[in-house]
Amino acid sequence: MVPVTTEGQGPGQGQGRGSAANEHQQARREPADAHRPADPAAGTTPAKPTAPTTPAQPAPPSASTPAARHSPWRGWQEAAEQALYGPDGFYTRPGGPGPAGHFRTSVHVSPLYAGAVATLLRRVDAALGHPDELALVDVGAGRGELLTGVLAALPEEVAGRLRPYAVERAERPEGLDPRIAWRADLPAPGSLTGLLFANEWLDNVPLDIVETDADGVPRRVLVRADGTERLGPPVDGPDAAWLARWWPRAAPDAAGDPVPGLRAEIGRPRDAAWARARRTLRAGLAVAVDYAHRRADRPPFGTLTGFRAGREVPPVPDGSCDLTAHVALDACAGPGAEQLTQRAALHALGVTGRRPPLSLATTDPAGYVRALGAAGDAAELTDPAGLGAFGWLLEPVGGTACAELLAAGAESATGSSSGSAAD
Repeated sequence: MVPVTTEGQGPGQGQGRGSAANEHQQARREPADAHRPADPAAGTTPAKPTAPTTPAQPAPPSASTPAARHSPWRGWQEAAEQALYGPDGFYTRPGGPGPAGHFRTSVHVSPLYAGAVATLLRRVDAALGHPDELALVDVGAGRGELLTGVLAALPEEVAGRLRPYAVERAERPEGLDPRIAWRADLPAPGSLTGLLFANEWLDNVPLDIVETDADGVPRRVLVRADGTERLGPPVDGPDAAWLARWWPRAAPDAAGDPVPGLRAEIGRPRDAAWARARRTLRAGLAVAVDYAHRRADRPPFGTLTGFRAGREVPPVPDGSCDLTAHVALDACAGPGAEQLTQRAALHALGVTGRRPPLSLATTDPAGYVRALGAAGDAAELTDPAGLGAFGWLLEPVGGTACAELLAAGAESATGSSSGSAAD
């Protein structure tokens, strides 16, 4: 994964991620920070959905060793960068299972998701006039599952012109389609024409956490490798300006009486990462998909949490678990961007979740069973209480040719009665 990576989540069974994270932080606080209030239900967006596949696993012994307890105090951005992407990081550890070993993303729910991306790619292709070379860049590619599914869903005429790129820090998996170019970083700015797609990538871009002290002053949260936290210096400079614009409740000089214990996640690294990603394209469409919140409903205690083996765990930056936080997609968005939910986006791409007509069970029983299964998958992908609530950020690059491609397909999607993502 590039200086910013991938990871994935699954259908929404989780309960408030903020609560789990803050219970951990209150329990492991340095005594000087004992002012933290109890945490009510956080935020209005769904928690990071999980798909429990195995019993929750305890953190490795390293988390409780003297070395971990006496490790240096660092900001969360630096600590998470090392824990996730260092030499023995959660995502880069040699021989690791990749995100699919811990999370169930939309990509893993059903081939319908890759089919929907293939449909979007074909619309981009048409809008660009069917260029001789059409790029598909998967940022935070995991083990290449999305690109593999898209290649399988495309007609040969398009697949023959496609140049698929996987941007991922982990090593190339064995047996991957040789047509897929595997890269540790993004292609050069302005070098490609086509679709850049970042599915659940930005939530793993490390960022700093701040918390308001007893006087309501936002301070950086420092953390050790065992997860113990304390408050550091006050936030200032560009980070303070970002908070004032995008997370005002926890910003310096916030209006109203001082409130201790409010937390916020400074999204500037994600804004920069997304800006660099979309600059990869000379022309086309850049899409980011993630669980998100907006300025008007930022959760009061943040969303930082950990995941391991499909279950939510305390966020401990020792390499034993994923570290993730919701994304301020509205802060990432450029002036020509469109934002909508995954439910709306997939409906516009033909993934409706409608059940097949019962008459099909008589004329084609096997076809009815297949269609029923596809409808169930589509319903999971578009569930407004789960994956369907994820945010989609779409930004045309190099002009307006690729603007409103989902709106253009909404009419045909309305008439679809299957779970298929076909055009």
